[in-house]
Amino acid sequence: MVSGSSSTDIVVDAGAVQGELPRLWTSVGFDELNWTYTPRGRDLLGRLAEAENGPYLVRSHNMFTSGTGMGLPHWSAGNVYHEREDGSAWHDFQVLDRAYDAVVEAGHVPIVELGFTPRALIPDDAEGRLEFAPGPSQYTIYEAGAWSFPPRDLGRWAALVAATAEHYRARYGSARVAEWRWEVWNEPDIAYWRGTRQAYFELYRASAAAVREVIPGALVGGPATTGDLRRQPGLPAHGPSFLADFLDFCVAEAQPLDFVSFHTKGAYFFPVRSYLPPGRLSEPQSPSMVKMLREIRASLAEVAKRPSLAGTECLADECDASVPAHLGRFDNSNFAYRNSEYFPVFQCALMKKLLDIEEPGTPPLRAATAWAFYMEGERCFEGTRSLVTYGDVPKPVLNAYRMLGRLGRWRLRAWCHDAWPISRVDEDEHVPEEVDVLAARGEDNRVGALVWRRCDDQYAAGTAHRPVRIGFRGLGPDALTVREWRVDAHHSNSYRAWEALGAPDYPLPIQMAEMKRQGRLSLSSPERREVPEAGELTVGIELPLPAVSLLELVPGGGPGQ
Repeated sequence: MVSGSSSTDIVVDAGAVQGELPRLWTSVGFDELNWTYTPRGRDLLGRLAEAENGPYLVRSHNMFTSGTGMGLPHWSAGNVYHEREDGSAWHDFQVLDRAYDAVVEAGHVPIVELGFTPRALIPDDAEGRLEFAPGPSQYTIYEAGAWSFPPRDLGRWAALVAATAEHYRARYGSARVAEWRWEVWNEPDIAYWRGTRQAYFELYRASAAAVREVIPGALVGGPATTGDLRRQPGLPAHGPSFLADFLDFCVAEAQPLDFVSFHTKGAYFFPVRSYLPPGRLSEPQSPSMVKMLREIRASLAEVAKRPSLAGTECLADECDASVPAHLGRFDNSNFAYRNSEYFPVFQCALMKKLLDIEEPGTPPLRAATAWAFYMEGERCFEGTRSLVTYGDVPKPVLNAYRMLGRLGRWRLRAWCHDAWPISRVDEDEHVPEEVDVLAARGEDNRVGALVWRRCDDQYAAGTAHRPVRIGFRGLGPDALTVREWRVDAHHSNSYRAWEALGAPDYPLPIQMAEMKRQGRLSLSSPERREVPEAGELTVGIELPLPAVSLLELVPGGGPGQ
């Protein structure tokens, strides 16, 4: 951790490959299924495809929810299931096709979240089991939460799942859908599921069998439970015990389980809506990376307790610094971190810590899904958990994914004595100020070192820069092109450009063009040529708080390579 010394030293051994670098960050999710195929949604899927990361796993809620197909914040509808007057069922996939077409055409892979209960399948007594007062956005008891009741007819539900699997097997081919993950429901340990645990297990049994009947090799899993919410007033701590019971059910009854999914959130700001003007804080709060690491480590350990699940893929398919996604700085000013350089630095550091949290014998973590896409109708830099803001302006966090995407295939040994040690995850409540590194080599022998300075306090920012020396070892004798990509308050930052323009809620086109220009991932200084001495090269940089830099050493190299 950062001490009183005047500088920080980092060592990257370019000759010490530790194995393939898992690309945990290549996954996004969002509530609003119907925004997948809007022009902005399609454009954003394309941007992710261009980030040099390979295909993303893409997850969204509400594929079976009934509705008009108009997305709203925290609400959407695939509107697939219907019943005729004689009670027979029929299916319409036109809305869902548009969503999955957009994902597939961009080269990504869906996580097919099998939920929620269609209007025609809610229990007959749902109205008497749920309090409801009509309102502008709660048209009926269905929108108010009846979609979360278990289906009244499990056979019809299974037929719906089977028909969906058959439809997409025929539409895209068996080889393509073999890559898809078929996930049963979302967060059945809280209000997304108004049934018993045993009822969920029976839903899982029926759903898994229905998918496998159509696609024998389909990847089926769940239960997408929450983390430990005991410190959040009014929220139950069901996630960990629900996950354990679900795993026991799958093992004892030999249920298909190709992946295990679970969630974590770093903060739930209170009050969630303060009604104070933006910038006025009742209590400064920040996300805790430590909380997220504890929850994921505990979930991985729970899977590892069962030898028959050894090697089972794990997905943290909601892995976010704070909830909820659709609220922003006008609700509680603490959400403003999602706009600034704090968020991309947090994401880069989180991915490295997640790579280090795995212990011998634990299953592999395949994805750390950012539940972040975009929000229709918001003001510029609203502070929602999104990758672009008003006017399709990329937020600084998108540059974290561009930086991570530039890292090569093979992870390299690298260390920094000012890094927060993962061994303190049980002692500390927050990550203190640190400097840390994640390094990798590409198949073209390009060496990349992602270096950051940060802490778990979004208000701990200053102008003082910290000198950092990165010593590279194990290099060849040939000349290298050295470049430094940077995200901080003055580089690759559309948000600070927006502030300099007066922070307009609805910028003019010329202002948006300037914000987009300043928001591109950019170099902090001109690239230069260096020749290693005896295979070693030292590169010096200076990092403000917070900041992240990507140092690239390109063999031979030259401008634009």
